Amino acid sequence: MDLKIVFTGTPGAGKTTAIAALSDIAPIVTDVANSDPGLAKAVTTVGLDYGHVDLGEGVRVRLFGTPGQQRFDFMWRILVEQALGLVILIDNSRPDPRADLRVYLDHFADLLPQMNCAIGVGRTLECPLPTLDDFTDLVAERGLAIPTLAVDVRERYDVLRLIDAILAQAEAAAP
Repeated sequence: MDLKIVFTGTPGAGKTTAIAALSDIAPIVTDVANSDPGLAKAVTTVGLDYGHVDLGEGVRVRLFGTPGQQRFDFMWRILVEQALGLVILIDNSRPDPRADLRVYLDHFADLLPQMNCAIGVGRTLECPLPTLDDFTDLVAERGLAIPTLAVDVRERYDVLRLIDAILAQAEAAAP
């Protein structure tokens, strides 16, 4: 059985890194030289990232990463089609990570009430504010209950916890 989970989030939030940390294959990436002076990184994703992880018993999770820049938001919708779940990655070191989360909550507002979703907040050790509770409150204000976890996207176990949160939601909703 093949399952599809999509990673989205701002540029630099760690989508490509998270997929690389978890994937059983070298990820396929569509990175190009960054031409946006507002991004402090050498390359950026313009299409998608792809990897997969085999969970055993014939279950393979296909991992897709969206481009982070809002000008590519049309790809977000294309990639989320037929997905079992969505992982929203937030970089807590950015100037306003709660505003960053709002962008994704707004963009996927019509899907989130019925979509399995998890939020991973990175760089919480270096930048403890806002807290995970602050993000949870923001989500709750919209009438949603989405697991929100601190994550180091370089660590396979941390990324796997996000996948587990989505699989647990799917299992709980199954008839």
